[in-house]
Amino acid sequence: MVLGMSLATFTLLHVVISLIGIVAGLVAMVGLLKSNPMRGWTALFLLTTILTSVTGFFFPVEKLLPSHVVGIISLVLLAIACLALYGRKLAGSWRWIYVLTAMTSLYLNVFVLVIQSFLKVPPLHALAPSVPPSEPPFAIVQGIVLVFFIVVIVAAVKKFRPLPGSFA
Repeated sequence: MVLGMSLATFTLLHVVISLIGIVAGLVAMVGLLKSNPMRGWTALFLLTTILTSVTGFFFPVEKLLPSHVVGIISLVLLAIACLALYGRKLAGSWRWIYVLTAMTSLYLNVFVLVIQSFLKVPPLHALAPSVPPSEPPFAIVQGIVLVFFIVVIVAAVKKFRPLPGSFA
């Protein structure tokens, strides 16, 4: 039992929250590229991504795992993103700090999604059966995801120029 739920139910909840966070993050990413703050999608992305990282710590384990390290890094990035967005209102350098930290936390969520997909989806697992996955198909997919996020983050840092008061 985790938080009064069976482990299967808690896992499903964690996965649903994660997927909502990824979809909301991708929508918010498009908003960054169009200089459209998309306040609702952004708030949903930040909230669900924080919840994804937090709920990850409730799974019963006996030691610190790489997933915990990713969760800690994500929570630090998200704290900085929330400060930049809601505390500093994207003033000055806080604009690019927000884009970098928010989108890097989205990347980490997608990074974990790819790992979990190769572990849990049978056709993908057949391509990379080691645990954790390390075969070329897995590395190629993770490489493509990384390059995509680097390109998008650089573009978003350059293009995201919200109107003053957009997050007031």
